[in-house]
Amino acid sequence: ISEENVREAMDDVRTALLEADVHYEVAETFCDHVLKEATGEQVLKAVQPGEQMIKIVNDELIRLLGGDEALAASKEQGDGYVPGQQSAGSELLFVSPGPTVIMMCGLQGSGKTTTCGKLAGHLKKRGKKVMLCAADLQRPAAVTQLRVVAEQVEKEIEGSAGGAVSFYGEPDKVAEYGQAVGVAVDVCKNALKQAKQDNVDVLILDTAGRLHTRGNLMEELSKVTRVMKKLSPEAPHEVLLVLDAGTGQNAINQAEEFRDTAGVTGLVLTKLDGTAKGGILFALAKRTGLPIRFIGVGEQLEDLRPFNAEEFVQALCEDVAR
Repeated sequence: ISEENVREAMDDVRTALLEADVHYEVAETFCDHVLKEATGEQVLKAVQPGEQMIKIVNDELIRLLGGDEALAASKEQGDGYVPGQQSAGSELLFVSPGPTVIMMCGLQGSGKTTTCGKLAGHLKKRGKKVMLCAADLQRPAAVTQLRVVAEQVEKEIEGSAGGAVSFYGEPDKVAEYGQAVGVAVDVCKNALKQAKQDNVDVLILDTAGRLHTRGNLMEELSKVTRVMKKLSPEAPHEVLLVLDAGTGQNAINQAEEFRDTAGVTGLVLTKLDGTAKGGILFALAKRTGLPIRFIGVGEQLEDLRPFNAEEFVQALCEDVAR
């Protein structure tokens, strides 16, 4: 191995990243860094320099997704949830005593309501008592849709000891798009009070889908956060932004706007049925600094997976190899 054929190899890596929808600037920065690492004297003199270079590429991809230290810590902790502590990588923050409040936000059509149900099922299987709150009052039948999803999860997903899913909604508060702005604040407040009475572990707020350019609707998210904090100082404990992986680079602008307005703490990528669209994860991680919590890989209720950077990189490299 020499500096010359390392450069040739990195040209192939750059092409593969771009074909996987990795942002151009991210791919360039990544390749420049790997090239510098791989052409170092220690690597060129290694017993297995080729394998050394592959390891550098692999490790740098994982690091770019924020998965190196987080992955090591998650392997030590296993799959358990520790009340009041944040697990590494994709795991969520849970508080004791509860309820832990998770606010879900995103654009219309991103799969947010369905993701709320999938997340509830994921938590139910881990013994959590979950309440889904219909805080989307801007879309016809949104309250009914979440109620049906909650009932489906409770019926079809088998939970461990104590795991259950319930629903809270105020269908009489629904109005036309843009006409019920701010009403969701009271609904969320009432849901939190009910969740406390019912000794719920996790309250998931399904807020209305909104364009990040609609200032009044974005401000509603800020109001929900402020009201939650009056009832529970640290709430919402997680604000998850649901993004459609198929939107490509537009997802970056959405994520930055929601992060700055709603205090997003993590990302959920939906419709990520293959790694072909997965390159956007690298740009999101680099540009926003937000951890990727979950990925949606199908339409079934159990098709929501905690994000694992190492597994994702392995799948991406296997696709490239094919």
